[in-house]
Amino acid sequence: MSVPSPFSSPFVFTCLLFIFLLTLSSSDCQPISTPAKRRPRQLSVSYYAKSCPQLEQLIGSITSQQFKEAPVSAPATIRLFFHDCFVEGCDASILIATNPGNKILAEKDAEDNKDLRTEGFDTITRAKTLVESKCPGVVSCADILAIAARDFVHLAGGPYYQVKKGRWDGKISKASRVPYNLPHANSTVDQLIKLFSSKGLTVQDLVVLSGAHTIGFARCKHFVARLYDYKGTMQPDPAIDPRLLKALKMSCPHAGGNADIVAPFDVTTPFLFDHAYYANLEGKLGLLASDQGLFLDPRTKPLVQSLGQDKAKFFQAFSAAMDKMGSIGVKRGRTHGEKRKVCSTHM
Repeated sequence: MSVPSPFSSPFVFTCLLFIFLLTLSSSDCQPISTPAKRRPRQLSVSYYAKSCPQLEQLIGSITSQQFKEAPVSAPATIRLFFHDCFVEGCDASILIATNPGNKILAEKDAEDNKDLRTEGFDTITRAKTLVESKCPGVVSCADILAIAARDFVHLAGGPYYQVKKGRWDGKISKASRVPYNLPHANSTVDQLIKLFSSKGLTVQDLVVLSGAHTIGFARCKHFVARLYDYKGTMQPDPAIDPRLLKALKMSCPHAGGNADIVAPFDVTTPFLFDHAYYANLEGKLGLLASDQGLFLDPRTKPLVQSLGQDKAKFFQAFSAAMDKMGSIGVKRGRTHGEKRKVCSTHM
């Protein structure tokens, strides 16, 4: 029986990185997609004002409890919302489970979604159950996911913004549609810009929404190539601070490591939703190649620098970008959508 690595705990690993940061302080300081649809006018903040007026409070009671019991629910749910919106639009298709009798895998079982933590799915399940008990058959899983993501942004220290509602749940969920519709850890800035553009999002939206990596963790497999064999050079990525490189190598060996080991996206304030992510990129402290690339590319570097200098500006921009992303591919009406009673089961 294998012995768990002492670095498998996010807390322990983060402590090691904090020690690494103390040493820093002592020195000188591919994607083709359906065209993006126009934002539907039917979405509104007051959509459930009459049919389920207590909706936000109901969901809030679940998200606040989840955040206390399992803080990882915050990045897990925010990431779940991203992965949902980028494939088939913001329609909760990411929540549908593969039917045992169906050979076609659902989105959640795609390789790119296998690392999505169960805490995100659990949060939506709990919130949906409570909402259904008070407002049966009224609220979509897609709207619950959008509201829960906002709640967790705020609970982790980020901005509070109004969530427009009126989404219906999608009827299609196919794993085959996932790979070319999600950004990857080694995506180039060109690839990221093309992907975001296909969703109706700008270069600024790309940089702002990437700021969600101010909280959360990634498994070694998503950045291990940067540590040992960057772009086939058999050398580390020169864009990693040498001391961070050493800290990461301690827990992520070239081969044979514990697959469950994770590292924080933001090594300075990993549990706080703030703008430190951008300052980290300037200091060569980005975890993923796709993140660090935003500081290296002249098209995105000025935005990284600007957001890194002004938390209020980042919060305002992030709120607007989340609203914009939350309108991608929204379904309306029974022809294209449904209101699932159980989020994991297609009606």
